[in-house]
Amino acid sequence: MTATMLADFELPPGREAREPPEARGLARDGVRLMVSRRQAGEISHHAFTDLPGLLLPGDLLVVNTTATVPAAVTSAAGLSVHFSTPLPDGSWLIELRAPEGAATRPYSGGSPGDALTLPAGARLTLAGRVTSRLWQARLSTAVMPYLLRHGRHIRYSYVDRDWPSAMYQTVFARTPGSAEMPNASRPFTPQTVTDLVSRGVAIAPLTLHTGVSSLEGDEEPYPEPYDVPPVTARLVNATRREGGRVIAGGTTVVRALETAARVAGTPAGQVTASSGWTHHVVTPETGLTVVDSLLTGLHEPRSSHLRMLTAFAGPGLLARCYDAAIEQRYLWHEFGDVHLLMP
Repeated sequence: MTATMLADFELPPGREAREPPEARGLARDGVRLMVSRRQAGEISHHAFTDLPGLLLPGDLLVVNTTATVPAAVTSAAGLSVHFSTPLPDGSWLIELRAPEGAATRPYSGGSPGDALTLPAGARLTLAGRVTSRLWQARLSTAVMPYLLRHGRHIRYSYVDRDWPSAMYQTVFARTPGSAEMPNASRPFTPQTVTDLVSRGVAIAPLTLHTGVSSLEGDEEPYPEPYDVPPVTARLVNATRREGGRVIAGGTTVVRALETAARVAGTPAGQVTASSGWTHHVVTPETGLTVVDSLLTGLHEPRSSHLRMLTAFAGPGLLARCYDAAIEQRYLWHEFGDVHLLMP
């Protein structure tokens, strides 16, 4: 695979993780870990449980404490509604999907002013399109309590059945708000966390609530709410000052930290405790200010996430990584394997 082909590669059949590792007879941390090192140009293959030994005392792992909400409901007309992201005025970004066999596909219909009847008599009114598949809409009742009572977790066509809520939560989950799970943190277990801390790796929290994935590709990330607390800002700045590495536990963490590094008045190479809405998109052109390393899942073709990964690995090494992942039969998506991109 060349660097040019990476943006539009084909994922071979059978490489999508259709069920959690627990359903495949593995432990939650029983997935595989690919490691790439940019300076050396090396790729190696490990078990996820090897992660503590791959990091160094003095490193800082920053994790996302968002919890995944059951963000999908079915309208009386049979359309599936995926609630993605709250907007400051109380409306939400939502996606409409039409049934297609046992799964769904993006629904191209709808007009501003249309109202959909949802379970328990709730009404969802479409305001206008925001992207080719996302609408701004308003629900007749408070969205989060409604979803916690009536929603189910978002499931795409590669997952064969619904799974209990616990399968969509990470060990770090504290604050409900994400439409989809921050996948990179799923393999962590209390034992992994203990091993990391025993190794001298610090762990710091932040929150970024993520919306629906850009599975159809070619979409820019839209604004998402984030919160980098003071303790995390202090730990990131101390780690960088003392020569340690800042490892982001997922692309959401990269977006939040790089946003906090761009707050007005922040000294170069540091972050400022901050919260709000991030519009920042990390690309090779924007570069990286405070994050040294990234732990992430394997991303689908044409995903905007691949541009962020290129900022870490460079296009040549990243293309080789995806060649290796295909050759070594890694599994993609939220229940799949993970990739650690190192300096």
